[in-house]
Amino acid sequence: MAYKTAIFITLIIFFALYGVVRAKNFIKGPEISISYPNNGEEVLSPEIEIKGKAKNISNISLNGRQIFTNDKGEFKEHLLLPPGYTIIEVKATDRFGREIGLRRGVIFKQ
Repeated sequence: MAYKTAIFITLIIFFALYGVVRAKNFIKGPEISISYPNNGEEVLSPEIEIKGKAKNISNISLNGRQIFTNDKGEFKEHLLLPPGYTIIEVKATDRFGREIGLRRGVIFKQ
């Protein structure tokens, strides 16, 4: 009888820990990181490639335009910059409606 109780308690603990590990990403909410460009970076070409990574998202956009990630959560998008200072904004939402956004300022010098 003690053997069955020990197995039962071990299974309950296992499933509880598994549930906590799986729920961790949902509890944290959406995450975004932009690897390029850095904030305040000066570029010499009007075309720039925005690179980054997103986790726990259902929707992501660049300056209000929907973009897509690959199976690793990485995104790469090209953007045409006007001369001068431009703010690049990446926003993401998860399936619970939580939103996060990041901004980067870029200077295009002709």
